[in-house]
Amino acid sequence: MEACRLKATDIACRRGERLLFRGLSLDLAPGAALQIAGPNGTGKSSLIRILAGLLRPFAGDVERSGAIGLLDERPALDGDLSLARALAFWNAIDGGEGAALYRLGLDGLLDVPVRYLSTGQRKRAALARLIGQRAPVWLLDEPLNGLDREATGTCAELVADHCATGGIAVIASHQHFDLPGLAELALADFTA
Repeated sequence: MEACRLKATDIACRRGERLLFRGLSLDLAPGAALQIAGPNGTGKSSLIRILAGLLRPFAGDVERSGAIGLLDERPALDGDLSLARALAFWNAIDGGEGAALYRLGLDGLLDVPVRYLSTGQRKRAALARLIGQRAPVWLLDEPLNGLDREATGTCAELVADHCATGGIAVIASHQHFDLPGLAELALADFTA
């Protein structure tokens, strides 16, 4: 796996006139897993977007090494294509393969158009797409939403496997994420 590191120094996030958090720092090396916790509206998704480079921090700096893979509420899969064709599109770009399809319980859905997949099935398809990216840094925004108990366990296993091979995972979630060695960052500690 490509060498990776994710470091944020004294970052702040402002949305409109509201300062969501400030003074937040983190330094994640290969194998690290961090859960971002906090109530709705505290900036979990905004922090994920800042770490991904999709949103500029109001203050502070973010340093990244290694490709970033983002899983959020938008699975980036063409709803008009079958699941097989939608994932094949990205696999051709990323050089990935469909090894995770069986593990995620998607092998029986390959002919179904993405738009007909349930919320949990779309989330599992987005996980398959993330794995295919082979990015060493995973940023997961509410990865357990819509997943049943079995799929929740599979998601945690996939993240554990990713970190065990030298990847980094940052998980923003309201739900407990069952992962050994998972550190937690409470955004409430950084509110203005």
